[in-house]
Amino acid sequence: MAARPTWKGFLKISLVTVPIRVFPATDTAATLAFHQLHRECQTRIQQKKWCPHHNREVDKTEIARGYEFERGRYVIVDDEDIEKARPESTRIINLMRFADTESIDPIYVERPYYLAPDGPVAAEAFSVIRDALQGKAGIGKLALYGREYLVAVQPRDTGLVMYTLRRASEIRSMSALDELQDVAAQAKPEEVKLARQVIGSFEGPLDLSEFRDEYQAELRRIIDAKIAGEEIVAPVEERPAKVVNLMDALRKSLDQASATQKKVAKAELPKRPAARATAKKRAGARR
Repeated sequence: MAARPTWKGFLKISLVTVPIRVFPATDTAATLAFHQLHRECQTRIQQKKWCPHHNREVDKTEIARGYEFERGRYVIVDDEDIEKARPESTRIINLMRFADTESIDPIYVERPYYLAPDGPVAAEAFSVIRDALQGKAGIGKLALYGREYLVAVQPRDTGLVMYTLRRASEIRSMSALDELQDVAAQAKPEEVKLARQVIGSFEGPLDLSEFRDEYQAELRRIIDAKIAGEEIVAPVEERPAKVVNLMDALRKSLDQASATQKKVAKAELPKRPAARATAKKRAGARR
């Protein structure tokens, strides 16, 4: 089934505007979802709004939006107040700043979307923008559904990918973590050298499709077993060994990695014909 756009709009750079379609880049169906049920009758539970002061259920028409400015004190913010602050939805991704893609800290990245041209006429201008952005990311704003988003747009394959970004004010500083105050500014050189050797033994081309979601797979196995009425056998839980001596643990890790690599290399070696079979062939040729 062909992907469907979630919305259509325009990509704007200065005076250049390109009609585009926006598609989600992630698949929420890949994650198992559950419903809340009444265990006795397996009926889905209804969520009700309850006022503990009046001890009764509250209709949605009685509910107001409140902001707590002091503990236990609220100011009511109604729809008219929201409308005064809400930006007008324009469906225009307005890119106003450009920088190297490496300059975007991953901690700011929130959600990815794919961009594609909206129709054959827009395809040529779309490809020009894509090629012109090679190695760069365009930073801009998008006002949509009453919200203003900060976004980054950069090339990906034959199209463009757009990331919604978190604001700088949303990112906590690591200095707020008390636990980091006990971390040394510089580790012991001999331990760092050995740790780099361990890391280096696992280096290689990155393909994230190799990393299987074991939790989802095991959850699916349990669900299928329960549907079929089969007995569920819990896997043996493996607990990591407690590290007493860091250098010993690093050396053992390096030895284990080396042994594994030797086994893999030996398994990948091409098989040679047996010596006896080769000798028989030579004898037959002489006759």
